[in-house]
Amino acid sequence: MPQLAKRGKWVFGWVVVGRQRTITIPPDAYREYGFQAGDEVIFLRGSKRSGGFSMGRVEKIPPLFEKRILARGRVTRQGRVNLPLETGAQPGDELLAVRGSGLALGLSAQGPIYELALNHPELEVF
Repeated sequence: MPQLAKRGKWVFGWVVVGRQRTITIPPDAYREYGFQAGDEVIFLRGSKRSGGFSMGRVEKIPPLFEKRILARGRVTRQGRVNLPLETGAQPGDELLAVRGSGLALGLSAQGPIYELALNHPELEVF
């Protein structure tokens, strides 16, 4: 998992939204965040700076985040998740999978780290 800038955030790579609004969770993120097939996940609103959203297992998200909840979903056996409309993601969107707080995987749609990642062709695409 690369770190794009000294003391910067670590990233898992690019996640491309499929035609059916489905994404593949990067394997390293799948393991790090403890996702399992059938898990219920919560989608949280991203920051204004990074856009996008975060996704975490329901039991890991503390109640104080309730106001940021956009929607819920489930992890499939293939390590995929169908994105609810509330996330704002559209087929073909490229989201940057970022190591978040430890509670949820960040999926950024803009911002400084996103712009920096555009200059790193070695990042994996999922």
